[in-house]
Amino acid sequence: MNNTDVPIWEKYTLTIEEASKYFRVGENKLRKLAEENPTAGWVIMNGNCIQIKRKQFEKIIDGLDAI
Repeated sequence: MNNTDVPIWEKYTLTIEEASKYFRVGENKLRKLAEENPTAGWVIMNGNCIQIKRKQFEKIIDGLDAI
């Protein structure tokens, strides 16, 4: 990590790969959830790239018993 990198726990949005590591959920599962819920408040589409709003997705995860 160089001086310009933002730590993953401080990022507003995460890529699928980053979110997979952060939340310990498989990349395929995250892609499926995002594709099934394109209007969810935690999904942002940046062109073809899916971005996950970290804090909003944390709230979703907090309310679940299983994914």
